[in-house]
Amino acid sequence: MGGPWPLAWGRLRRVSAIVWSAAGSLAAWGWLLLCQGFFWRTDVRLPPSRDPREWPSVGVVVPARDEAAVLPESLPSLLAQEYPGRAEVFLVDDGSTDGTGELARALARRHGGLPLTVGSPGEPPAGWTGKLWAVRHGIGLARARGPEYLLLTDADIAHAPDSLRRLVAAARTGGFDVVSQMARLRVESVWERLVVPAFVYFFAQLYPFRRIGRAGTRTAAAAGGCVLLRAEAAERARIPDAVRQALIDDVALARAVKGSGGRVWLGLADGVDSVRPYPRLADLWHMVSRSAYAQLRHSPLLLAGTVAGLALVYLVPPVAVAVGAVAGSGAAVLLGAAAWLVMSGTYVPMLRYYRQPLWLAPLLPFTAFLYLLMTVDSAVLHHRGRGAAWKGRTYARPDAVPDEG
Repeated sequence: MGGPWPLAWGRLRRVSAIVWSAAGSLAAWGWLLLCQGFFWRTDVRLPPSRDPREWPSVGVVVPARDEAAVLPESLPSLLAQEYPGRAEVFLVDDGSTDGTGELARALARRHGGLPLTVGSPGEPPAGWTGKLWAVRHGIGLARARGPEYLLLTDADIAHAPDSLRRLVAAARTGGFDVVSQMARLRVESVWERLVVPAFVYFFAQLYPFRRIGRAGTRTAAAAGGCVLLRAEAAERARIPDAVRQALIDDVALARAVKGSGGRVWLGLADGVDSVRPYPRLADLWHMVSRSAYAQLRHSPLLLAGTVAGLALVYLVPPVAVAVGAVAGSGAAVLLGAAAWLVMSGTYVPMLRYYRQPLWLAPLLPFTAFLYLLMTVDSAVLHHRGRGAAWKGRTYARPDAVPDEG
């Protein structure tokens, strides 16, 4: 009864399960490659545009809380914008304790350029996140000047001198109510190189850029570091009041605008860069875990599905190769290697965009495993009721935290 046949049958069943899992992973990658909006391509940049006859006025709104470390690299780039029309910068000092407001004024005196107004919104009332309350205050300051467009940008974003000009030209030419660029994040430390390109890659997989800009589709997203918003569309969509409790506020903003009949465009940036460092894994872990479970609408069922999906798509291929090699299953090795190869191939364009070595592509399963753990950690924090923190401000509700880079 305990002879070799039951042992052989059990081993065969285990190998068969790996083979079928690898086949499922390969099928999933075939679908992602061809049917998910070509998310892996990185050629979605600002669309062709022409200069308008008259350049509209723009109010640039910068919410800032304890940003003295990055302002010297970012704010001068905004003040130095080579914009033919009227533009003004409104920096909202959201209760900083490091002299952010004073430093902003000093930088404006030193560098000159666009006019700068520094405001302070006070503590946010109940039902508002700190960042969005600051954005609301900044939009109020800007609207007093009657701008046609609002540029919402974070305090850690550095803009090329022609950034605003190109954004406005693209919006006017294409008839877009929102033109947003995914800022190029910093990739200098070992962990940044491993995690950051994958962060943008996964975002594009969730929100394929080509679908966002296509009329008639429901997919909508924006990147909070650089959002040009038509003022009329903002009023129609009740921005930011309609998204005042949103954790992922840039995506919520885009959905509100598109839901009110507006047109939205999102692509990768050239000349819009984040200067915020994430030198440690803990810094990147916090960046992801504070919003990952909110992305799943705090649903245990969606969490379980996401974990299973990440495991099938990203973890099964290398496991199938290893198990197949040990068990002598050529089918498991072949299917796992094929899925791993397709996976790595889709990651190569993003690595090139970030000017990273291509040998990082086969390491994507390891990075995906980290993201899986970050997502689970996000759910654990939520269910422990510990709340979430942003810039030293703790929120009682985990779904009431701003999306800040």
